[in-house]
Amino acid sequence: MIQLKQSLGAKTWSVPSPVWVVGTNDKEGKPNFMTAAWGGICCSRPPCIYVSLREATYSYGNIVERQAYTVSIPGEEYWRETDYMGIASGRDTDKMKDTDLTAIQSELVDAPYVDEFPLILECKVIETVKIGLHTQFIGEILDVKADEDVITGGAPDTQKIRPLLFGSGDRGYHTVGVKLADAFTQRKPPTI
Repeated sequence: MIQLKQSLGAKTWSVPSPVWVVGTNDKEGKPNFMTAAWGGICCSRPPCIYVSLREATYSYGNIVERQAYTVSIPGEEYWRETDYMGIASGRDTDKMKDTDLTAIQSELVDAPYVDEFPLILECKVIETVKIGLHTQFIGEILDVKADEDVITGGAPDTQKIRPLLFGSGDRGYHTVGVKLADAFTQRKPPTI
């Protein structure tokens, strides 16, 4: 039986989206962090990710000025701090002081990261694309840092990180479920 789909219109409802905390330094060198859900992987060689920000954000100007950013990936236990960093502006407050988190300056790029978060990507901007309301900053990943207790087999373990996910349709934070299977193993069509 064919199930009818209901048209919902042109919306940004690709679910889920990652919840990232983007780290930048302002023109005085003060660390700033903002929560962003418009981001993802965009190239494997060179390894690159993108974040899409509105020009009105404080972080936008910082990235333009410094041509660098970090992405700190919070575990589920940091949802409150992460939510706050997406609401407060670094123009008006010190988010690290407010949340009792620790900013660590990257040794590779001109940007800070959140020490308490288990996975960090350090990026230099290699391309900027103005799309409309948002500008996409494509960053080449110069290094990935991970807490030892979230690494399995030399790579970050999603089940151990328990990253936050954003549901753009319900505007809620979610976390990952159980691992269903290893990827890239289904060499034949599934049997019916």
